[in-house]
Amino acid sequence: MLWHTLPRMKIIALVTQKGGSGKSSIASSLAVAATLAGEKVLALDLDPQGTLAEWAKLRKGAAPSVAYVPPNKSAQLGELLSSAANNYSLAILDTPGADSPAAHNAMSAADLCLVPLRPSRPDALGIKPTVDALIRGRKRFAFVLNQCPTVARSSRASEMAAGLETLGLLAEPPICSRADFQDAYAAGQGVTEYAPHGKAAEEIRQLWAWLSNELKGSQT
Repeated sequence: MLWHTLPRMKIIALVTQKGGSGKSSIASSLAVAATLAGEKVLALDLDPQGTLAEWAKLRKGAAPSVAYVPPNKSAQLGELLSSAANNYSLAILDTPGADSPAAHNAMSAADLCLVPLRPSRPDALGIKPTVDALIRGRKRFAFVLNQCPTVARSSRASEMAAGLETLGLLAEPPICSRADFQDAYAAGQGVTEYAPHGKAAEEIRQLWAWLSNELKGSQT
């Protein structure tokens, strides 16, 4: 597996075998936030729905780089990452919301897997197959609460966070449901570009800072 020879390029995979968790939204805004922080970012869309790739078309070629990987090419993910390692410092992998070879290849390649979920019981139940697969593969992973209510101290989000912390690492901060995410996507931007002084942008910058720190720890 060629990705084990990539000491310089960090790899994050957004994985969960459940649709609607907001993987593509987080992936696009994280890719932009990391680019603005000085990383050379390659975002790979492994989801047949192509949500991240469609965002890239709206972006009209501006960094970060985005490429679509069709299902019949996902087995070549290792080679793709290996060829990109000399030109990029960070790869972000957006995966299907279902059990698939593409999702498992992304998990295997990643230094850190990010498992987004909404603070709801269906999402909590829906992530179990993903978490089981990550544990079996001995992969480092973190949950990120997404689309949380914007009301201060939401009891539902707080209860979910407490439960997730007993299962594994919980990324900070939780990401709230804000219109800036949808509007930024429609403009082909990340929230840190679309509304740089907004709360959504601040949450994504904090999430990238948290992830950057975790990735440094994973490669020491």
